[in-house]
Amino acid sequence: MACTAAIVGAGLGAAPPAAGHALHVVKPGESIQRAVDAAEPGDTVLVPLGTYHESVTVSTPGLTLRGMGRGTVVEPGTRKAAAGCAADGNGICVTGTAGHPLTDVTVASLTVSGFSHDGVHAAYTDRLTVRGVTAVRNGVWGIAQEQSVRGTFRGNTARDNGDAGLFLANSLAEEQGATDTDGTVVEHNRLEGNRIGVTVRRLRDLTVAHNRLTGNCAGVFVVGDENKPKAGALTVRDNQVVANNKSCPKTARLFALQGSGIVLTGTEDTQVTGNEVRDNVGESPASGGIVLLKSLVGATNDRNRITGNHLEGNSPADLVDTETGGANTFPDNTSRASRPAGLC
Repeated sequence: MACTAAIVGAGLGAAPPAAGHALHVVKPGESIQRAVDAAEPGDTVLVPLGTYHESVTVSTPGLTLRGMGRGTVVEPGTRKAAAGCAADGNGICVTGTAGHPLTDVTVASLTVSGFSHDGVHAAYTDRLTVRGVTAVRNGVWGIAQEQSVRGTFRGNTARDNGDAGLFLANSLAEEQGATDTDGTVVEHNRLEGNRIGVTVRRLRDLTVAHNRLTGNCAGVFVVGDENKPKAGALTVRDNQVVANNKSCPKTARLFALQGSGIVLTGTEDTQVTGNEVRDNVGESPASGGIVLLKSLVGATNDRNRITGNHLEGNSPADLVDTETGGANTFPDNTSRASRPAGLC
């Protein structure tokens, strides 16, 4: 079976799997989940062009689930999963456990669309890669990860999702201090038309770089609170954050949003550098180009460095700092207006 699959995969232009690992090709009308369940650690499940109506749960370490590009589409099916992540309305679930994180899984080159919760949802993973995925019109998050380390999210498109296009957090189920991601990277993604382009919540040691964020209600939100350790020790660099002027009403957790470029709330020791932040205009408490404000529970921003950014056309100002005495610094930015005055 593995030899036959490898031949079929080569005919579709797919790179062969590593020596000793099988390639499982999902034929038209077949179940992706059935192929995933049949795979062994290190195998590849290749999904050709077409639309597949199902949720998929990955729990095998080292598995690669790969489509053939945007034309490989995963959408909700009519059969509801009995329990777990898929039953909660998620499209592709990559799931380990608290004591045994799922390692080295890759999800690549496909579209996941129309799920009531998340397009891709990962929990308790180590070295997860999500690459070339298009997450469109999912009810909450396009691509989400919690309780995980060393992830790579590269070259994805998240568009018109109900909340964040990309959402990364310590834990969704409980209040706790920020956790260290051991170097998770979010880079070269396109985030458009979501409530928030990228949300980083209660995390440390993470980089958000070289992303294009436009048409969201807010571009980048880095969120902390009063728990210890505090969120921060992050880098937000070299992103294009342009005209995130969609209007979003308030929710139970957050005020109304419009015209927010990059927002830090309740974070420490974060560097925001080399970003192009233009034409983000609104009247929300978080409106403006690069904005520092206290969290909803009053946690302050401390020792953050905002440097070397190019800002223009943002309103009410390019740079906004609502803190007092937080030792945040703003050297070497190109900007025209700030609140308070003197930050430019």
